[in-house]
Amino acid sequence: MSKLLAVAAVLLASTLPSVSMAADVSQSEAAKALLQKTVAAVAADRADALSKIASGAEGFTDGDLYPACFSVADGTIYPFANPNGQASVGQDMRSIKDVTGKLYGQELFDGAQKPEGEVTEVRYVFPKPGDDATPVAKVAFVTHVADLGCLVGYYE
Repeated sequence: MSKLLAVAAVLLASTLPSVSMAADVSQSEAAKALLQKTVAAVAADRADALSKIASGAEGFTDGDLYPACFSVADGTIYPFANPNGQASVGQDMRSIKDVTGKLYGQELFDGAQKPEGEVTEVRYVFPKPGDDATPVAKVAFVTHVADLGCLVGYYE
């Protein structure tokens, strides 16, 4: 019986990394889908899309996922639905650093300078929405649409 339990424990332990990876993949895919929704909304009606992004209305938040946009000309960050990120609204994206000192805002800005439809992945740390402002690892997908750079990231 103890051999059977040991074998079962080994089998269970060997599946745990794949379960975690599957969760990352689904978060990644959900972030990409929300980015596509954001791009379509901005292309259809920029002002309306930015209003929904700021409030998180009509599906522009999904758990920890939310879009953010900034000017591709000067990097000005528009309002977005994470209350822990509000200090960056109105700032130049290119100057934004994470707590490790990584200038991830410049990487996001550079990604948005690429042709429309091209998506760039950027890794950094940032606080999740909610009461806990502790920065955690995040992966963002950024693209160029109209005169904006828009991104959606997921927390690892």
